[in-house]
Amino acid sequence: MNRIRKAGTQEPLKCGEQEAGSQAALPDSADRQLAGRSGFVRLEARRPRQPGRLSSEWLRRAGSFCQSMKTKQSRRHSWLPDFLLIFSCIPFFLIHSSSAADVVIGSKKFTESYVLGEIAKRTLTNAGIPAEHRQGMGGTIILWQALRGGQIDAYPEYTGTIAQEILRTDHEPSLEQIRESLAKFGVGMTEPLGFNNTYALVMRRSEAQRLGVRTISDLQKYPDLKIGLTHEFLDRQDGWRPLRERYLLPQQNVIGIDHALGYSALANGSIDVKDAYSTDAKIEQNDLVVLEDDLQFFPKYEAVFLFRLSTRADAIAALRRLEGTLDEKRMIRLNAEAERTKNYTRAADLYFNVGAARPSGHLGPSHIGESFLHKLARWTLRHLQLAGFSLLLSVVFGIPLGIVASRGGPIGHAILGFAGIVQTIPSLALLALLVPLPFFGISARTAIAALFLYGLLPIVRNTASGLQDIPRTLRESAIALGLSPMTRLWEIYLPMASRSILSGIKTSAVINIGTATLAALIGAGGLGEPILSGLNLNDHVTILQGAIPAALLALLVQWFFDFLDRVLIPKGLRI
Repeated sequence: MNRIRKAGTQEPLKCGEQEAGSQAALPDSADRQLAGRSGFVRLEARRPRQPGRLSSEWLRRAGSFCQSMKTKQSRRHSWLPDFLLIFSCIPFFLIHSSSAADVVIGSKKFTESYVLGEIAKRTLTNAGIPAEHRQGMGGTIILWQALRGGQIDAYPEYTGTIAQEILRTDHEPSLEQIRESLAKFGVGMTEPLGFNNTYALVMRRSEAQRLGVRTISDLQKYPDLKIGLTHEFLDRQDGWRPLRERYLLPQQNVIGIDHALGYSALANGSIDVKDAYSTDAKIEQNDLVVLEDDLQFFPKYEAVFLFRLSTRADAIAALRRLEGTLDEKRMIRLNAEAERTKNYTRAADLYFNVGAARPSGHLGPSHIGESFLHKLARWTLRHLQLAGFSLLLSVVFGIPLGIVASRGGPIGHAILGFAGIVQTIPSLALLALLVPLPFFGISARTAIAALFLYGLLPIVRNTASGLQDIPRTLRESAIALGLSPMTRLWEIYLPMASRSILSGIKTSAVINIGTATLAALIGAGGLGEPILSGLNLNDHVTILQGAIPAALLALLVQWFFDFLDRVLIPKGLRI
């Protein structure tokens, strides 16, 4: 629509001037929409006007409106800066993701690794070295990448796993050969801790006796047996596939299952055979029998600690003090204590208190573990770090992308298409895709990046749809007033679309709170930590310690954004 011009000239009509006989540029309906729907533009038609004429009343109001636009434009004031100001007031410590500890210990997702991680943390702490234990970070490759990438400084590992999965050797190297190979990666290894935790296949004792199964070779006679194996064992070089080829096993009914849940499935008859570790306390507790490895397929799995050679010397010396201090019986007892008490710290207590009995016969003073309230505060704070910072990134990038997408065309369709495709990728798959990329790895950065990508679609889509839904007559009215494109966007279009945009941000925030629990799978922490730990221990109480706070946090976020809706959205747009 052409801008209003003075009669007989090419000069635009200035704010507040009147042109006799000029064509009407703003319909009455546009005046009412500007007045009723926006909290920033208030123009009304109080009485009918003669068609084709601009009334002096309207021009007077348009003039005052133009003047107010100039003032507002100079202030650059709108609901969006208010929102970003409020949201960016998250304290810096919520965003800061690095650890305050000098040494970070990682552990895998099974009981024994958790216990060894706690023992290492306590050993370092007793030596006056601040240490942190990141529990249940994942499998071998994830921990190895985290160690090489500097996200952790040490973690418990096994010699057979190092040879087969990390060094990819087809023979059983000596300890010195392993140490020399690891040094090329900047990684060192302690001497063995004192026990061999080899892989094994186990069955219910009653079922093994009924079928007469004593060795792994005996499984050839029973092709219908249901086998449940951990996901890592299914893909290892010393795992199921080479084991089946070596023993010519005919079983086809093979499923992947979590290590701890596999014991429950074995107990209730859902599976007949599972992989286990020879030091698992549940083998004896559940009256299971270990099948003899009659072809000697499995190598030795002597427990050691891997550490970065750049780790401070006194920390390495402290870890070396654990060498030769654990035999198989003692490790089984520690694992049993962890599963009985559902507390890895108490299992570490048992390690440090053995032989330190008091005259009364009681063990020495137990290390006071972290209280539940302190752990809950730590989990929640970390959860807010991940969800809050990723949401802030989604808002900063999502709203501009939504503005571009609202204009349609190939670029707009490409933006919406990309955001939609990212949303369809399973969250675990997205984490796995980001881990190998430079800069990411096993860190909070990877979790934040994944949550940021997941949070884009609701914000981009709602921003685009909110802007596209603004009536054409209102757009024409804003153009006729001579407002610059940026002023129209900042002072009229975005406020008109603000309710839709804030709704998208709210949806993204709730999604991030729920999805952030998966960050614990790569050691990023948060409320997913107790959930994973509870799954490992098969303890519903521990699972709920993470699940209930996560659900409550999502509700609080929902209520917080409902409050923002009342504070930031113009009155004329509220429901």
